[in-house]
Amino acid sequence: MVKQNANWSPYDNNGGTCVAIAGSDYCVIAADTRMSTGYSILSRDYSKIHKLADKAVLSSSGFQADVKALQKVLKSRHLIYQHQHNKQMSCPAMAQLLSNTLYFKRFFPYYAFNVLGGLDEEGKGCVFTYDAVGSYEKVGYSAQGSGSTLIMPFLDNQLKSPSPLLLPAQDSNTPLSEAEAVDLVKTVFASATERDIYTGDSLEIMVLKADGVKTELMALRKD
Repeated sequence: MVKQNANWSPYDNNGGTCVAIAGSDYCVIAADTRMSTGYSILSRDYSKIHKLADKAVLSSSGFQADVKALQKVLKSRHLIYQHQHNKQMSCPAMAQLLSNTLYFKRFFPYYAFNVLGGLDEEGKGCVFTYDAVGSYEKVGYSAQGSGSTLIMPFLDNQLKSPSPLLLPAQDSNTPLSEAEAVDLVKTVFASATERDIYTGDSLEIMVLKADGVKTELMALRKD
């Protein structure tokens, strides 16, 4: 009898796309609401955006079971921080916590591809982009997920972030107004949905500003 090789995997990829853009006094975080496996749609109304603190919002694609586990760990660590410091974490502090949490699990990683967006201590927009094992970078804009290879060239063309190697360091935040950034996000998702079967159904857009959070939904194609 020939022994069969086990093909079970602890991971799945549930698809979906996340985008974040940092502005002078705002941050736009957006993701589609489709959750898939293979050629099956599991849900057409699944939010990939999670508010971690008043000034920090996480958007994640990849394996959604791992994403949920990661959010649970971050929530408990943030609660401990609040009890110890009597204040919420800033977005840069949350970015470092997320990096440490992912790196701690590097030998059996969370299969999650994250974009963290929010406001820094000065009230400026900030975006941090990650790989699965916690390597991260502060950028002016980013995309993660199944449609990221379609969206990033579009954003590079429209926003042209300066090289991080330039000295003195240049501000990476986009010069666009809040309304222009939201319109750009809607355009890139409408475009990606045409070519990526794992992105679609609805677009959830969250805009963070010093005076609060605004959420908007936009329909995408359902096929």
